[in-house]
Amino acid sequence: ARFCFDTYGNLVDQWITFNEPIVPVEFGYFYDAHYPHKVDAEAAVKVAYHTQLASSRAVKACHELLPDSKIGIVLNLTPAYPRSQHPADVKAARIADLFQSQSFLDPSVLGTYPQELVEILHEQGLLPDTTEEELELIRDNTVDFLGVNYYQPLRVMAPRFAKHPESPLLPEHFYEPYVMPGRKINPHRGWEIYEQGIYDIAQNIKENYGNIEWMLTENGMGVEGEEKFRENEMIQDDYRIDFVKGHLRELHRAIEDGANCKGYLIWTFIDCWSWLNSYKNRYGLVELDLETQERRLKKSGHWFKELSDNNGF
Repeated sequence: ARFCFDTYGNLVDQWITFNEPIVPVEFGYFYDAHYPHKVDAEAAVKVAYHTQLASSRAVKACHELLPDSKIGIVLNLTPAYPRSQHPADVKAARIADLFQSQSFLDPSVLGTYPQELVEILHEQGLLPDTTEEELELIRDNTVDFLGVNYYQPLRVMAPRFAKHPESPLLPEHFYEPYVMPGRKINPHRGWEIYEQGIYDIAQNIKENYGNIEWMLTENGMGVEGEEKFRENEMIQDDYRIDFVKGHLRELHRAIEDGANCKGYLIWTFIDCWSWLNSYKNRYGLVELDLETQERRLKKSGHWFKELSDNNGF
């Protein structure tokens, strides 16, 4: 980080320490999907803690070397919604939020970990070794702004089954995913579309995190087999236009209600490669032909230019 600040500090005035740091924790140490392909809750907690330490150290270095610059972190703040208002479901959603969002959001913005999360980890024998110096580092070096990535909500319910005493500890031992009947869905990706999640995130930041400055850094719609929507030599992705419109309406409503949001970045400009799915799901405003490397604007690309030119729709 210090090398970057020294080398590019005269060119860059806004910095980000990590993008979605919870993802390597989940997929690398809980679900055996990313390297190092472990299912080890103790290691997952250690990785999360030391990632936060690294972020806090970078914040400290930036503030020391570039006092006029801003530095933040990008988190995928997926709101957790309970299946019902039954106390067990509400508790499941609260724990899901602790694991999925607050585990990085609280130390990054508030400088402390949620006490309830600490108690859960203590009960499970998973608290990492810490020093007062490390906790002071986290406490004294909070971010200047947040990046927020949002694609879909997290709907959960209380676990239906008890944990097997010999099975490895997983988040699902505290909450289970819940598929809400009648939900709005992206049929080409399998993800729920819930635009109000943007508004709920904004309200949470405003009410519980000092209304810190933030930006929507990722929001978009992935579609498999998008070539089937080609007409007149252009992909007619009205579904993507509708997706962005719906989320921008909720973001506008949040800003009108006092959210300190400074901008919106779509995911993404051009069809891009994914860690898990390669080019299967296309997100771009611009189509990428893998055979010829030709780039072609989709209908959404033309619409997004009009959106930018007019600062609205």
